[in-house]
Amino acid sequence: MFLSWLKRRRRRRLLAQPFPDQRAEILGHNVFHYGHLSKSEQAKLRDDLRILVAEKNWEGCGGLVMTDEIKVTIAAQAALLLVGFEDEYFDMVQSILVYPDAYVAPDQTITKGGVVLDGDSHREGEAWYRGPVILSWADALAGGRHEADGDNLVLHEFAHQLDMQNGRSADGTPPLATRQQHDRWQEVITAEFHRLERDCRHGRRTLLDCYGTENMSEFFAVSTECFFEQPTDMLQHHPQLYDILRDFYRQDPAQRMDSPGQGSAT
Repeated sequence: MFLSWLKRRRRRRLLAQPFPDQRAEILGHNVFHYGHLSKSEQAKLRDDLRILVAEKNWEGCGGLVMTDEIKVTIAAQAALLLVGFEDEYFDMVQSILVYPDAYVAPDQTITKGGVVLDGDSHREGEAWYRGPVILSWADALAGGRHEADGDNLVLHEFAHQLDMQNGRSADGTPPLATRQQHDRWQEVITAEFHRLERDCRHGRRTLLDCYGTENMSEFFAVSTECFFEQPTDMLQHHPQLYDILRDFYRQDPAQRMDSPGQGSAT
């Protein structure tokens, strides 16, 4: 109780300070979605990103020197997922590790015959249960600026963290408010996952990235990217999937895209 009180007190003090002009400029230059939020949503995102910047351990890896621009750009994208939530700050994430670009990590593959193959893999990001989020700065910046053709690394990895908040490893089902919402989620997400599997298997063009067929966890993360990056197309081609994500995130990005620039870049 005492620790919770101290945390709330620190947050109140932090948010009582004016939002720095330099950080507002970073949002304007590096976070495409910020300009499409309403003024109240922008204020919520600014508050949330300040808490994420202050409370997480930010570490540059592979020679990267950590800067406020890197922290704000990444935290703002993560905070976009939280606009519809109250008192949610990815508490299970203690550290955010950032490499200059894609990095090499040890990997292990088990063949169908049960043979374990050790090697290395090139990665842009990772999200660990009760562990760090690891990101490539080049890819995080490209996603923030909407330069990545519908991909957004930060949204993808932090969607995994929301997925894992149900107290177990990522399984494609984040914590849901009601049994009815859970049943509807399972019905839609399963049908859409198998639809993507069929389309990718037959080489059909898909809106959702075929990486989503890896498992249900990746499908949720890929769907989250699409929901925020290409909401109008998702609403048209995957209306039921859009529906359950709109209910979960408590946001309607397709409506925002129909009314661009509704907020100020401050």
